[in-house]
Amino acid sequence: MSGDDQEFKSKFWDSIRSDMTAMIGVPGVHPRPMTAQFDGDRNVIYFFTAKDTDLAEAVAAGKEATLVYAAKGHDLFATVEGTLRIDNDRAVIDRLWNRFVAAWFEGGKEDPRLSLLRFDPADAEIWKDASSMVAGVKLFLGMGDPKEDYKDSVAQVRMK
Repeated sequence: MSGDDQEFKSKFWDSIRSDMTAMIGVPGVHPRPMTAQFDGDRNVIYFFTAKDTDLAEAVAAGKEATLVYAAKGHDLFATVEGTLRIDNDRAVIDRLWNRFVAAWFEGGKEDPRLSLLRFDPADAEIWKDASSMVAGVKLFLGMGDPKEDYKDSVAQVRMK
């Protein structure tokens, strides 16, 4: 991985860990907004959901999935391919449990509807926002090539 790819990858992880919201879907189930949970520094994303949702039912045996991310400040965007599966590891559930998750499950950690999904990223396309005051002025004045200015703002990144 080149230094630039590492920069894109680091920016993605820093941003999604801060914002904690992404869209995740699998073939046959449209992407939906979910709150991302993180177990330490591991590059794995967890999502709490109910067992009877379309998403949980679709990934019972694991499935290829797509995560779509847009940073709150719109300074970073990503489409990440990977695998989504159920991972009801009690130790992980205990570590990730918080009051926001608890609000969705009346039975707490023992709620029979509780399911923890694990997303293991594989490959991503990550975009940094290339717009700036300078880029806007250059475009207005007919200077430079916006395609050329943007070429270093997107990367195909191996996430593993």
